[in-house]
Amino acid sequence: MNVLLTGANGTVGTAITDHLDDRYEFTRLDVDAGDQTDVVADVRDYDEIRPHFDGQDAVVHLALTPGTGGPDDRSLGWSEPLADNLEGIHNVAEAAVDADLDSLVFASSNHAVGMVEVRNAPDVYHDTGVRAGHDEPHRPDSRYGLTKSYGEDVGRLAAEAHGIRFYGLRIGAVRDPEYDHPYGDAERGVDEGRWERGSDAYAEQVARMKGLWQSRRDCAQLVACCLDDESVEWDHFYGVSGNERRWLDDLAYARETVGYDPQDDGEAWDGPPA
Repeated sequence: MNVLLTGANGTVGTAITDHLDDRYEFTRLDVDAGDQTDVVADVRDYDEIRPHFDGQDAVVHLALTPGTGGPDDRSLGWSEPLADNLEGIHNVAEAAVDADLDSLVFASSNHAVGMVEVRNAPDVYHDTGVRAGHDEPHRPDSRYGLTKSYGEDVGRLAAEAHGIRFYGLRIGAVRDPEYDHPYGDAERGVDEGRWERGSDAYAEQVARMKGLWQSRRDCAQLVACCLDDESVEWDHFYGVSGNERRWLDDLAYARETVGYDPQDDGEAWDGPPA
């Protein structure tokens, strides 16, 4: 299968290629040149990216316009970077439809339903029974989350109006290899001098990640499940590992629908790697 991968140099992009490079024929597209970049192009420029969709079976869209903001940016004003990011999402979907690809896998985010966490934190990190199931409506917690909700809706339109299969992956927390464990965010905070190991802030980061973490290999597996699927018209799935205390909870649905069977569980860790 030929797969175009946008944003290939990023954390999720490298997780996919690290684990699936022998399984699919990837064309790695990124705005920045890199050792693994096949195509240097900007998703904000439709004419620039469109030729690279020819000959592909699917696209995995990860590229994110710099300056889009983050999950703590809850202002309501629009901005040029945000508009650029929406344009990139639109361009990828339009090019996928125009090139008659079979499927589009979109890197959505837990922040598309992030108000579930915001309104219930920090209790939600300690498995108090709060759950966002598969039928949770869009509840973006930020302008960043709003762009992800938009991307899911564009994908649904592409699927229902134009016949391309669409998969929105509401990714929890995928990290670079150094921090690919549920203590990763806490340890990075220590490395950056933001808190000390054993502090309350450290413990809260661990508790959060034990629910939200998706290991790099589980992330790649979920993408593969979507690429191999031929039954879905459009759908979304939570990108988390099989964490016992997860609050994003559609694991049974994802297993039944596309065969996602995560190998990792944040609860299995009682400390960072030695």
